[in-house]
Amino acid sequence: MYYVIQVAPGTEDKTEMLIRGKVKANTYTRCFHPVRHMRKKFHGEWRDLYEKLLPGYVFIISQSIGELYGELRRVPALTKLLGKEGDLFISLAEYEIEWLEQIVSLRRNEPRTDADCAEVGLSQVMVTEENRVMVLSGPLKGIEGRIRKMNLHKRVAEVEVDFMGRKTIVYLGIEIVRTRTIEN
Repeated sequence: MYYVIQVAPGTEDKTEMLIRGKVKANTYTRCFHPVRHMRKKFHGEWRDLYEKLLPGYVFIISQSIGELYGELRRVPALTKLLGKEGDLFISLAEYEIEWLEQIVSLRRNEPRTDADCAEVGLSQVMVTEENRVMVLSGPLKGIEGRIRKMNLHKRVAEVEVDFMGRKTIVYLGIEIVRTRTIEN
């Protein structure tokens, strides 16, 4: 089950490090925050940047949330475990987990490493002669229906997802790999 920890934006790495150091390893499978790969142009030159996909949130996967919650209380940077109602803990819904796993290329049963990386890579797109954009590969492949708009100039796709029961907009990087001429 996936759970969400709310932290102060900018402290995601520190929180993960504290969790790895203070929380028993057998109480969780993975702890991560997704980072998106973007390309931005500076002074006429494209550069690779890595930005937090959902600033202020750390995800943790656990099958024993009660025990994990007790352990998490020892972590000083922890702000709040979202979805706690009384003694119950509500995990992310299955459809939220599916889009997260798809764009991050993360699988529930992969073993944890000390430097878990949850990178959202660039999607490769092609522009047809009619200015239609086709997703060829990457995180956007298969979720084209969620794309609200694409800014080809800035190389960014605006995607609407469900996160914590609300519609949320996330921005994912795209790479134009070729332009194709359609013949009749």
